[in-house]
Amino acid sequence: MSADVKSPTKTAPISITPSAMEQLGRLRKELGVNGDHFLRIGVRGGGCSGFEYQLGFDLPQEDDQKFMVGSEQVLMKAGHALYLLGMEIDWATGLNNRGFTFNNPNAKETCGCGTSFSA
Repeated sequence: MSADVKSPTKTAPISITPSAMEQLGRLRKELGVNGDHFLRIGVRGGGCSGFEYQLGFDLPQEDDQKFMVGSEQVLMKAGHALYLLGMEIDWATGLNNRGFTFNNPNAKETCGCGTSFSA
């Protein structure tokens, strides 16, 4: 491996199902996301339960942790792993819900929208 290639060094704290990976690939292509942008997963204060999930493509920042999850390089701030450890990201296609879902074992409560939780 050449010295200019930085590879992720940590075990991923989250998992992404094959259907969610497929949708991420579709979004990457549809949005024309450059190869220098990676999948950012995190949390922020807000939502109806206290925290809400962040999921999007972003440039790496100096204090990011980097993980490979399937074919995606994932960026995450170190402090976010506490809330996301063991989480599975899935893609739902049911009648009542279509989109990314977050199955988080650390969430004490979740709201009806599925994107907000309390820890």
